[in-house]
Amino acid sequence: MKRKHQRTLELIFARPVSANVRWPDIEALFRELGAEIEEREGSRVEIFLFAWCGCFIAPIHRRIPTRARLQQFANGWKRTE
Repeated sequence: MKRKHQRTLELIFARPVSANVRWPDIEALFRELGAEIEEREGSRVEIFLFAWCGCFIAPIHRRIPTRARLQQFANGWKRTE
């Protein structure tokens, strides 16, 4: 994994939540890990990674998510079987 992706992953799960994570960096990280990313209605994005699935609301214009959205992103993973 590239250092940039590793840093993005650390920022996603950091406590307190970081405000320096860009949405394109999040998408690039998950694409690098082999995730499938599907656009849904509105600004929703569904990410499938291995046996895990998460449906999230992308920030407007795909920029920087708020801290609350990033917290939801970090906590919003479910196992699919």
